[in-house]
This record gives sequence, C-alpha cells and structure tokens, in this order.
Amino acid sequence: MPTTETFEEFVHATGDRLLRTAVLLCGDRHQAEDLVQSAYATAYARWKLVSRAENPVAYTRQILTRTFLSEKRRKRVSELPLEYGADRASPGPDPTRRLALLDALAGLPRMDRAVLVLRYWEDLPVAEAADQLGITESACRTRSSRALARLRTLYPDLSDQED
Repeated sequence: MPTTETFEEFVHATGDRLLRTAVLLCGDRHQAEDLVQSAYATAYARWKLVSRAENPVAYTRQILTRTFLSEKRRKRVSELPLEYGADRASPGPDPTRRLALLDALAGLPRMDRAVLVLRYWEDLPVAEAADQLGITESACRTRSSRALARLRTLYPDLSDQED
C-alpha cells in the first residue's frame, strides 16, 4: 500500500477492505460498520504510532480484530434490522451460498471466526494472524484446523461446491 500522509487518506484507502473483513467477523453489515468505526476511532487516537508502523493496514486490522473479540464482554441489546440478511456482504458469487456461509461462520465462537477470517479471507500467514489475535502460532494452527472442521459440520456443502 502506498504511504498515506493523513488519517483521512488512510481511511479512504482502507475502508472497503476493513468493512468486508468486519462483515465476515460480525455476520451483519450494521454491526460491522460500528466495528470499523470503533477501530478507526482507536487508530485515530494512536495515529502517530499507526502511521509510523511498518504496515499501518495490519496495525488497524489488529485493532479491528481485537475490538471484535473484546466486544463479547460487553452487554448489549441484540437488535436485528427488519431487512436482516438482505444487506450482508459476502465472499462468493452465489447469494444462497454466501448467506449459508455467513450463517455457518456466525455459528462459530468469536475467536474461531476471527482465526478463519484472518487466515483464509485476509490470507495472512499463521505468524501474522496469531500476532493480531494475541495467541501463539501453535494455538492459531490448532484453532484454524478445529474451526474449519466445525465449519464443515455446520456447512457440509462447503467443500463440494465450486466458485
């Protein structure tokens, strides 16, 4: 990614990608937008540190992921908009398959979902995903394997379908 001079330029350059990652983590676009906003607020507060980081996008994605994982501790009212399911971003071309995959991801524990999104959607190496999640590489590999197995039980057609 080219060097960004201002926080505003950084947000414009990374917004869509972080939102897609957040949608996969949350399973809901509205919650994902809130998550991205929280991550950017934290990044803005630490902008001098973030802008000097070797990879500001990875730094901000780490903020996003850790914010997502820490939200499980917060008590919140679970609200679903009327059009729930109609406006969900997704990783593949078939809407039915995408919604089923999002539902299967939503059935996983938060940490397992985060591991799968970072490893397979963001295509991060084990070391980087583990670092962003604050776990060991061994734990990341184990969680990846177990989460994929669990995902396949929730969504058995996953390995049978082609993109």
